[in-house]
Amino acid sequence: MSLKGTFKDKLNSSRFLVTGEVSPPKGIDFSPAIQNMKSIQGFADAINVTDNQCATLHMSSMAFARLMIENGYSDPVMQMTCRDRNRIGLQSDLLGAAALGIPNILVMSGDHPKCGDHPTAKPVYDFDSVQLLKTIQNLKNGYDFSGARLSASPDFCVGVVSNTDPNERLQLMKLEKKISFDVDFIQTQAVFDIEMFKAFLEKIQSDIPIIAGIIPIRSAQMACYMDANIPGITIPNEIHERIQASDDPISEGMKIAADLIKQLKPICRGVHMMPVGLHTYTEKILKKANVFE
Repeated sequence: MSLKGTFKDKLNSSRFLVTGEVSPPKGIDFSPAIQNMKSIQGFADAINVTDNQCATLHMSSMAFARLMIENGYSDPVMQMTCRDRNRIGLQSDLLGAAALGIPNILVMSGDHPKCGDHPTAKPVYDFDSVQLLKTIQNLKNGYDFSGARLSASPDFCVGVVSNTDPNERLQLMKLEKKISFDVDFIQTQAVFDIEMFKAFLEKIQSDIPIIAGIIPIRSAQMACYMDANIPGITIPNEIHERIQASDDPISEGMKIAADLIKQLKPICRGVHMMPVGLHTYTEKILKKANVFE
């Protein structure tokens, strides 16, 4: 079960950590999303709030992170993409998040709007993720991007994301730039190939806690789609074959996820559970992987 203390405290411990993520509602009825949060609250060391995930409209991550706090979860991780706001809007939301008591930020570029439900929307990308990290560092030091002093400074625990392909030289270079800004943790794209993940770890050679992404596969079609369309995800043939041969792909996907977690436990600091929907099976998978022992 979850350790006591803040997420930043837990990152400084030696225990294998579990994080998860929850999508805010597409609308203003947030009760189902809060129930999804509560289903993992007892064992999650941190819970991310997605920021218009897959470039699809949802309630703002800042608003829902605050609703999580008001509904009994004190340590949300607010995802922040560079896609939808310019440098003024990004800094404004960061100051607002700090004032609302949101302690953790996860920085990412964000999927292009053409991938989502408003494909003709204009992307902003005034900052990339590296520039946003530098700006967060400035804010923590007491001044904004233009050099003006703040009345008081935020003190976020800051994370970044990465895919785990060791052959993606430009992505590795970008990750090196990201972690130069005193980030506290790295969450990765979903891991299916353990040997590839080990090669990635060897390439980056970092002491920053790395939390490996886990997406439970629900069908052969889902596995094929992710393998073909999501950058940084490589699914070995063995996993494709296990799913295709199974009479119960959901159960087999849970077993695969648990097997991956068992292999990841000795080599990284934790796993980030991304069920692409509700956390119906998350606790069962973690129990199969002996995470709570």
